[in-house]
Amino acid sequence: MSAAPSTPRPRAAHLGPERRRPQVLDAALALFHERGYDGTSMDAIAERAGVSKPVVYACFDSKPDLFRALLDREEQRLLQQVAQALPDRPGDEPEETLRACLEAFLEDVAAEPQTYRVILGSGASDAVARRVERNRMLHVDVLSGLVAQWLPALVDAGEDALDSRLAAHVLVGVAEGAVRAVLSEPGRLDPQHTARALARLLVRGPEGLLS
Repeated sequence: MSAAPSTPRPRAAHLGPERRRPQVLDAALALFHERGYDGTSMDAIAERAGVSKPVVYACFDSKPDLFRALLDREEQRLLQQVAQALPDRPGDEPEETLRACLEAFLEDVAAEPQTYRVILGSGASDAVARRVERNRMLHVDVLSGLVAQWLPALVDAGEDALDSRLAAHVLVGVAEGAVRAVLSEPGRLDPQHTARALARLLVRGPEGLLS
């Protein structure tokens, strides 16, 4: 008695570039973290994603294009996190607003350390570096508007007004330094404590750390 013919396995549905992009970006993020930007090839990304190299190029024209898309995705996710921490209208409590924003930001860093290590140490192309700097300037634009509304609460009468844009640059620099600190000492510097201490320092000055 002959064996019944086996039923052929159904072929997996074809995924177009739009549905492949997240998979390719996840693979690229892991490789950028492991090998750095220069040490990661499109061939390696294809292998890690389990697709062919032409599939990767159907999703992204080049490695810089892929890296920019990765920055786009992670930036949007971060902006959503921070936006949830911002009040609808900035009030007269800048310390609490700064604490909430820094905490949301640093919690994201602690949850996704791989992403921030890639961005901080990418060694990517000049075009990508310029893109990172443009994103930084967007953050300065947003913060300078907030600082301008806080100035009356932060500056004593008769003193020269603090330049809001300079203050925004300082805040962005502090946030970047906090990211590096949390990444380098994850067991010691938790997001909540770090955000609270930095907000006190920024608003009250050095004596804020003693309160």
